[in-house]
Amino acid sequence: MRLFQIVLISIFVLIIGTSDVFASDHAEVNWLTMEEAEEKFNEEPRRIFVDVYTDWCGWCRRMTSETFSHPYIAEMLNTYFYPVKLNAEQEEPIVFQGVTYENDNIGQRRATHNFAIALLQGQMSYPSVAFFNEEMQLITAIPGFRPPKNMEAVLVFFKDDVYKESPNLQDFISSFEGQITE
Repeated sequence: MRLFQIVLISIFVLIIGTSDVFASDHAEVNWLTMEEAEEKFNEEPRRIFVDVYTDWCGWCRRMTSETFSHPYIAEMLNTYFYPVKLNAEQEEPIVFQGVTYENDNIGQRRATHNFAIALLQGQMSYPSVAFFNEEMQLITAIPGFRPPKNMEAVLVFFKDDVYKESPNLQDFISSFEGQITE
């Protein structure tokens, strides 16, 4: 009888533990539009994170499937930032801080939206991520694919204002020890 109770308790603990693991594996970023982020920002100031992508970009798809789907990255983005997903070639206008940005080249191949051009300061590279501070000012945009471990360091660098004291992101990444070990 005692062995049966131990086995039953072990199975119960295993089921409970496994369900938590599976639940966290399905964490999702609560992506917003730029307008939604600005609206939320006006209610409660918070940093804004922008993922700038295009539909044709394979590295963009990989960053979405590998990096942004990582439970810890999703949690960080949802907790400390207003995360925005921005298609750099979208046709719809974007109104940000009272200025309307449009895509002047609709119908042309790789027609880049003016907001993406402004955000990336003309350095059109996909994927890129951009960061705004709590005053809704653009801090910087960073090009390139980043796996979860590297993205964690980047998020901490801006979340904790490390960039203000030590602006070298690469140095910070090389010495960073975070939660993600893979």
